[in-house]
This record gives sequence, structure tokens and C-alpha cells, in this order.
Amino acid sequence: MPSEGLAGSTTPLPIPGRAKTYSRLKLLAGVGSSVVSFVMMVLLVCLDSTRQLAKWAQALGSHAYLALLIFTAMVGLLQSLLTLPIGFFSGYILEHRYNLSNQSLGRWAWERLKGSLVGLPLVAAVLIVVYYCMDTFAHNWWLPVSVLLSLVSVLLARIAPILFMPLFYRFDPLPDGPLKERISRLCVNAGLRIEGIFTFNLSKNTKKANAGFTGIGKSRRIILGDTLVQEFSAEEIETVFAHELGHYKYRHIAIGIVTSVLSTFVGLYITSRLYAWSVEALGFASITDLGALPLLAIWLSLYSLITSPISNMISRRHERQADAYAAAVTNNGAAFAAALRRLAATNLADPEPHPLVEFLFYRHPSIAKRIQVLESAAT
Repeated sequence: MPSEGLAGSTTPLPIPGRAKTYSRLKLLAGVGSSVVSFVMMVLLVCLDSTRQLAKWAQALGSHAYLALLIFTAMVGLLQSLLTLPIGFFSGYILEHRYNLSNQSLGRWAWERLKGSLVGLPLVAAVLIVVYYCMDTFAHNWWLPVSVLLSLVSVLLARIAPILFMPLFYRFDPLPDGPLKERISRLCVNAGLRIEGIFTFNLSKNTKKANAGFTGIGKSRRIILGDTLVQEFSAEEIETVFAHELGHYKYRHIAIGIVTSVLSTFVGLYITSRLYAWSVEALGFASITDLGALPLLAIWLSLYSLITSPISNMISRRHERQADAYAAAVTNNGAAFAAALRRLAATNLADPEPHPLVEFLFYRHPSIAKRIQVLESAAT
């Protein structure tokens, strides 16, 4: 464990040019992947390719739901092939170029495949439910789907730390010692009951550091990346955790669940109407026509594009509140500023992104702004 002192306070922010280049390339890769997927869907519909894919799927699968899964697999495979080069550049080449990855090529491929294998059954189940509701409730399908998706999201938040996360990382209880005592004391003072404090082997994939809460109810636990525990002082880790605790104290998790549910209901209602209109306008037989389903993906993508900046704005407000709580509850804004500097340097974060980029894509305020607020409050 690093010393209790504030050695991190002298850690500079990442070299602006290097951090900006890395962040810009990561952002461009993420946006590029979304654009490629969106354009692919539009072209499939405009070129009438979805009708042909639907015919093939129906020929291969005699049952309607089997044909649905085959059709979706065809579209998904095409999308994966088109976006794979971008994902490989962003997730492997770029991370190694900037010395942030600990993954071999084999491990990178395996982690990506494992994520797909875990996600595929969930995606298939959602697809079947959506299609069933379309077939049963016609243009009102959005309402039962919204209810079911909201319930599933809460269920996944409950079981993910126990069922899914251990498939990707090894979790070990944090050993007794000063750090555990600090964190436990913060939890007691905040009236938070947790199931445990764990470290996880984040270093198997990356040199970056991270920490957070996972789960809700009885599955709620604290997780600290081993890179954080090994490289940061106990004071710095305490303030990082206090920031996460601030989200609990301000009920940001509950607010997030409520806003997510509202967004689901509103989004599916709007997209269901646009979908029905576009199905008729383009001459598809009905909303359950397999060839028309990519239209739904197009409208959902556009809805996400419009609402994401709003969601990010709310998130940045929550992060500022959590920052203020961390500095107040630990009475150690200097250690928190030091931790943020080290996190920025470790994760190669752009300390001062362009304001428009921050508004559109950042869920946290820029590191420079967060540190400035902390240092101003300390004076």
C-alpha cells in the first residue's frame, strides 16, 4: 500500500497534446462505430436489402420467432464485421500505442467474445418479447415493452455484481487495514449498509484505475480496481470512494433509475409512432414485418442521439455534487484534487476538452474544472 502522504499532489495533469490526441482518437472511434452502424441500417432499408434478408431468414426458420432470431443474427453479423476494424483499433491498437493495455491479442479477442456470449441470450430474449408485444398489442406494443424493460433493468442492476461481473474479473475482499477502516467509517457515518468491500483484478486488462458502487439492495458492494489500490495513497482512495458515496447520499442512483424508466417510456412511445409511420410510408406489410425492424433501430438511434446530451448534462451536475460531498465529508479537498490529477494521468484523460465535446459526450465535468472547483473551495 502506498504511503499515507500526498505524494500524488505533485502529479501533473497528463501532457495536453498526448492526452488530447488519445481522447480525440477514442472519441472519433466511438462516434465512427455508431455512424457506420447507423448508415448500414439506413442503406439496408433504402436498398431494399432488409426484405431479401427477411426472405432468407423465413426460408431458414419455419417458426416466426426462429426467423426473427436468424434475421437479427444476419444484420448483427454484418454490423459486427463492419465495426470490427474500428473496435480493434480503439480497444487494442490505440490502448497499446499509448501504453495503457495489459492485454495480449488473444485476451482482447476472448474478452470481446465473452461479452458477446453473455449478452446474446439477453438480446435474444428482449427481441422475442418486443416482437411478441408487437404481434399481440399492435401499435400499443411500446407500453408493455417499457414496463418489462424497466423491470429487467432493475433486476440486472440487482444481480449483475453476483452473476455477471465475476465472469470478467476476480473479486477479493479488501484486507483489513487502514484503508478498509477509512472506507467503513465513511459508510457508517453516511448510514450506508453494504455487503462488502472488494478489489478486482482490473490490471489484467489495463493500466487505468477505477472504483465504484455496484448493485442495489442486498447486492450493493464497493469495488476498487487493483491498480487504484496499488498506486494511490489511502487518503486519495478514501476521497475517490467518498465521491462515489456522494452519489448514494444525493440519491443519484435512484434518480438515475427513475429518469431511465421515464426515458424508456417516452422514447419507446415516440419511436413506436415514428416506426409505424415509416413502415407504412415505405410499403412494408406491418410493424411485424422482419424487413421493417431495422427502421426501429434507426429511430431508437436518433432518439438516443437527441437525448444523450441531456442525460450527460444531468450526470455532470450529479458529479459536481458528489465532488463537493467528497471534499466536505473527508475534509481533504487537497487529497481529492491529487487523486483526480493521478487518475487523469493514469487514464490519459483530456484535462480540458473542447466545450462542445464536453457538452455532447462527457458524463463528468472536465478534470481541469473539477480540480479548479476543489482548489477554489480550499482557499
